[in-house]
Amino acid sequence: MQSAELFNVVAPADGLARVLRVVAAPLPAESVPVMTALGRVTAADLAAPADLPAFARSTMDGYAVAARDTFGASESLPALLEIVGEVAMGRTPDVRLGPGQAARIFTGGLLPDGADAVVIIEETQLVGPVSVEVLRPAAPGEHVVRPGEDVRRGEVVVLGGHVLRPQDLGALLGVGLTAVAVRRRPRVAIVPTGDEIVPPDVEPQPGQVRNINGGTLAAQVLAAGGVPLTYPIVPDDAEALRRAARAALDAADVLVLSAGSSVSTRDMTATVLDGLGSPGIVAHGVALKPGKPTVLAVADGKAVFGLPGNPVSSMITFELFVAPTLRHLLGIAEPPRPATVRAALARNVPSAPGREDHLPVRLVERDGALLAEPVFGKSNLIFTLVRADGLIVVPLDALGLMAGQSVDVRLF
Repeated sequence: MQSAELFNVVAPADGLARVLRVVAAPLPAESVPVMTALGRVTAADLAAPADLPAFARSTMDGYAVAARDTFGASESLPALLEIVGEVAMGRTPDVRLGPGQAARIFTGGLLPDGADAVVIIEETQLVGPVSVEVLRPAAPGEHVVRPGEDVRRGEVVVLGGHVLRPQDLGALLGVGLTAVAVRRRPRVAIVPTGDEIVPPDVEPQPGQVRNINGGTLAAQVLAAGGVPLTYPIVPDDAEALRRAARAALDAADVLVLSAGSSVSTRDMTATVLDGLGSPGIVAHGVALKPGKPTVLAVADGKAVFGLPGNPVSSMITFELFVAPTLRHLLGIAEPPRPATVRAALARNVPSAPGREDHLPVRLVERDGALLAEPVFGKSNLIFTLVRADGLIVVPLDALGLMAGQSVDVRLF
């Protein structure tokens, strides 16, 4: 284990890479109904078992026609067609068009034999109970969706490692897929630690604080596609922490310890994490503000994290290390593109080289320009994040950012 004299720090990206190199992934697949698969990650490529649509159908209300019967039609010299029937919705048409004939059709209706186009109702004029004038020519295929125009049978419609969206579920159902193989959700054990921590429903005594991190971490796990397993608060006792960590890790795919703030407590946490399995700690301290005391470890293929106890540090380090690990376990092919906006920095932001700063900012509009106002505050003040709209990053090699500089704001 590394020395308790913090720290032989590593860059955030390097620390994450050390974890992902030795974590066993991806998780096994399971089959779930498509209707319950929103947000799940596909375990393999999915191919369409049928054409969509399965038949030529109208995209508008109007008249099914043979396009050649309308060529040259105009308002001054319309094409006169005989109405020979109506296409019933959800049925095979019982009419067949001959030369100079048309059939009433509605959006989604199956095109009858002899028709290759639809004339919208606004471009027609009834001249009798069985006659209609077409006021402009129709092109073959106009207002018609052809069989397989959306997707062909055997075509890959969703790639493996894809996070399923509402439109994906509709598409799968549209080609007859009612069940889908997805990665099992990673189980994340959350163990809060500290003699000063009490449950949220307990009135804190002097020197005590409510357990904020348990709730925020559980919510972050859910948002990242995992299943949170929350555990009782563990006191600052090495043996108690070791037992709790061992039991939690055995029941989960990932272990997150929300550690205390003192150097002695951090050192005890690191000792426990290092003893859970091989290879143990891969990074003890990260070149990051807030979040320098973060401990990254792997125990026999399972990722283990010792996150700082301060709520702001805890949330930011979760997004930097735990969330990408969950995506790795889920086999997500491409990391999600965070929602960002470009804004001008409202004031100078100092920093120190060799450290990556993540700073909360509030977005305000002033004189037609979007500004990012830094929300300065200590990392143990959770409302620093509540009052912010997102984060900006000061790179490792920067001395800071200047007022007026254009920055990317990663929105919450």
